[in-house]
Amino acid sequence: MSVAIRAATRPDLPVIHGFIVALAEYEKLAHEVRADAALLERNLFGPHPHAEVLIAEIDDAPVGFALFFHNFSTFEGKPGVYLEDLFVAPEARGAGAGRALLARLAAIAIERDCARLEWSVLDWNAPAIGFYRAIGARAMDEWTVQRLDGDALRALAAP
Repeated sequence: MSVAIRAATRPDLPVIHGFIVALAEYEKLAHEVRADAALLERNLFGPHPHAEVLIAEIDDAPVGFALFFHNFSTFEGKPGVYLEDLFVAPEARGAGAGRALLARLAAIAIERDCARLEWSVLDWNAPAIGFYRAIGARAMDEWTVQRLDGDALRALAAP
């Protein structure tokens, strides 16, 4: 059983959406999913894509995905790759799909002359954290993620 990684295309939209919902359910955040096929199509495959998606397949069947985009390091003076979401279906875990997705992202970062590959992980997700440590990732404990959304975002943007 070998894992193949490929770039997602428009026909993958139902698969991508399904993985997003499955990830949200795993993270106990299904109530926060607002993405639908139209939003995903516009933002992933429209005239100005905001992110890219890789699909992991085993025997030509999708088993996982990675959604990523570029950020920028002012200190490095180079772009980086930010992994927004990584998900492998429970029945495919342990088959190498997660590692293959991350390896392809690392290769993309190198091909695009990026300074780094970064992502966040929920602090309770011990299996993922253990996996990330095993591949050499390190926690950025001195950094805390901040978020502004909803009413607070609108209030700050108001004139």
